[in-house]
Amino acid sequence: MKTTLSFGDLTRQFAVSLRILLVTVLICSGLYTVIVLLAAQIVPYSASGSLIRSENGQVVGSELIGQQFSRPENFWSRPSAVSWNAAGAGGSNLSPASLAMRQKSEKLLGSFALKKGETVPADLVTASGSGLDPHISIAAARFQASRVAHARGLSVDQVMRLIYEPTSGNVTIPLLNESLVNVLQLNRSLDRLKK
Repeated sequence: MKTTLSFGDLTRQFAVSLRILLVTVLICSGLYTVIVLLAAQIVPYSASGSLIRSENGQVVGSELIGQQFSRPENFWSRPSAVSWNAAGAGGSNLSPASLAMRQKSEKLLGSFALKKGETVPADLVTASGSGLDPHISIAAARFQASRVAHARGLSVDQVMRLIYEPTSGNVTIPLLNESLVNVLQLNRSLDRLKK
């Protein structure tokens, strides 16, 4: 048995479909956007980029986005696979066993004055998954402490104390049982110590 819809039935179905479309657009485009905006306002620090400002209010960086430091008096961040471009965050996608990764790592090793048999923490010669990691391991910070102390005219003990201070961005990740330090905050702590 074949049934055909009348023009009135088609009009009613079209009206129902149109109402469903409008409700879906309202929920997905309007209500969802307002909820996300309100959630961002509840946590304004991270919603505005977690910006770190100098004493005079000038933006010096972000707590959540790594930046490059290359002077010997500063702690150095992890290498960046995206040349420190936050708009293009991403890893290198190179296999740890690839020749290209080995060559990159060996080139980075040349920037460290290594003594025979000395090893470098892996996070100082390999990029993170985002290419913009703002943290380094405590081992990477300790590895750099003598260079930074010498360049700043400080004792290694003074620099080591700063590495472990929470004001220098020292955080512990409980699930991994690993401590990290924020490179920008650590370098700013060093700058304040020198003053």
